[in-house]
Amino acid sequence: MKIRLLSILCLLFVGCGHTLFDGGESQYSIALCADASESEQTAAEELQSYIQQISGAELPIKRSDELQEGEKHIFIGYNEEYGAELGVEHPDAESQTYTYRTVGPNLWIYGGKRWGTMYGVYAFLENELGVRWYATDYTKIVPQQKWSFKSLNHSESPAITFRFNDSYAEERDYGWMGHNKCNSIWSSVKNKYGGLVGFWGGHTFAYFVPAKEFFATHPEYFAMRDGERVAYGQLCLSNPEVIEICKERMKRVIADNPDYWVYSLSQDDHQFMCQCDKCRALEEQYGGHSGLLIWFVNQVADAIKPIYPDKYISTFAYQYTRQAPTGISPRDNVVIRLCSIECCFAHPIEQCEHNESFIRDIKAWSALASKLYIWDYVVNFRQYLAPCPNFAVLADNVKTFQKYNAIGLHEEGQYESRGGAFAELKSWILAKLMWNPNLDTMQLAAEFIADYYGPAAPYIQQYFDLCQGLVGDEYMGLFFLENEPIYTDEFVAEARKILSEAVEAVRIEDEAMQHRVDLVNLQILYLYMMRQPQDALSDGTCDYVFDFLRRHKIMAIEWNSVENFINWYSDRYLGINRGDYKVPICR
Repeated sequence: MKIRLLSILCLLFVGCGHTLFDGGESQYSIALCADASESEQTAAEELQSYIQQISGAELPIKRSDELQEGEKHIFIGYNEEYGAELGVEHPDAESQTYTYRTVGPNLWIYGGKRWGTMYGVYAFLENELGVRWYATDYTKIVPQQKWSFKSLNHSESPAITFRFNDSYAEERDYGWMGHNKCNSIWSSVKNKYGGLVGFWGGHTFAYFVPAKEFFATHPEYFAMRDGERVAYGQLCLSNPEVIEICKERMKRVIADNPDYWVYSLSQDDHQFMCQCDKCRALEEQYGGHSGLLIWFVNQVADAIKPIYPDKYISTFAYQYTRQAPTGISPRDNVVIRLCSIECCFAHPIEQCEHNESFIRDIKAWSALASKLYIWDYVVNFRQYLAPCPNFAVLADNVKTFQKYNAIGLHEEGQYESRGGAFAELKSWILAKLMWNPNLDTMQLAAEFIADYYGPAAPYIQQYFDLCQGLVGDEYMGLFFLENEPIYTDEFVAEARKILSEAVEAVRIEDEAMQHRVDLVNLQILYLYMMRQPQDALSDGTCDYVFDFLRRHKIMAIEWNSVENFINWYSDRYLGINRGDYKVPICR
């Protein structure tokens, strides 16, 4: 039967409270439309499961046509009768906006069918029942005897449309991504949480026109450097044959990979751009390297649009192409992926003199491009394990990206292994801030620390605060070393003392809790080892750290295996030859 709404008078009468559960019992059921999406069904099942874990009460899941008159329920998804009565239009299927509200004694949670409704269910569980999906190894559930409500009407939309939390453990856990409202990843993924939308490719010039295939017969396709065509350079973007090859191969890429929303046609990760007369003339005409790049990418985008009108072509505004062009704009099916790699990350990006050129560029790109996507960085790539005191800038930076109309945000953290400095904490906070940057970062951190580190929490909080206090007036980029001014011997000594107490506080706890605290302690042991190598060798710290990294497969430096790091460190810092290695480089 159809659900019969209460009269408007009853709908507005909120003086009476309603009890969802009490003493392991509930009078409520969970209702779904017959056309509920997979993510709405997932949300209903998880709502049932979490309420049962919290209260002991199991709410049956029913189809909307199975509900009896007067039966109390939580309706999941858009309800035509509720919508008509309350003036709520049917949300777009892709809308991420959600609402949960009371309708008489009932609860109604709705939004877009792909993500919105599901996000509403998870927000209800978080905001009203205290569930937290902190990390891949810990979900907080607080048992309750009774929960009652009067009037609820809560609605939210995301600050950033596409939210990519690029952290090793979290991006591999689709449940964590869904629960924390992260919806983007490298490869498009279909799953029960509405899926994850992918951004195909990064640096792709060499993919589309590989030197191995073309250089011997067509050296003119590649960059001219100091009067010679070179196989290791970027493409010659003014060459019409290169443009045609990229058009045809982009069509093939999209046909072979139809689940992505955007496809990268971007410079390779070096600065050997073409110096031929034709490329230089186009650069002069359009205001620099980025002008030539946009001229090139626009032509490929024009060829793609009639065939794939719902797909986008992306290119980097990165290093030598970061400055916006003049006299030319990206097509409306071109996404500009602006990278903040040169910025200072010790201070809010819009309040630091080191970042003035980046702010100039983001303003210019925001005015030119209809779709701006930010690639941001939140970790020290040169020392994944060392304290990285950038928490205070995270919310301000997301607000800046939102201010300049970014549709997407890629927050690149420790993406190669577990074990980065406060990786779990940073990932959870970033997920919250990409959805709502007006949240208080330090309050979020305190909540996470108190719940995640058990008896060691007071010491971890003390150490966390000590780390954030390291920030001064100095520039802090992405590749800072152990001898940077922010680190002092006094800091290392104080931090070691605090964290030794943290380790002791969980001595009798289970292995999972001990491991969480050991990961925090690893930060300062690593920094001590880098600053005072001979002392660390003598007192056993080096051996402990090496063993820990090996057992847990934790990478210390970007692009360097555990064994390469150990061999390099032993030779460079200890004078011990443990084997061959490659010297760590900064990209």
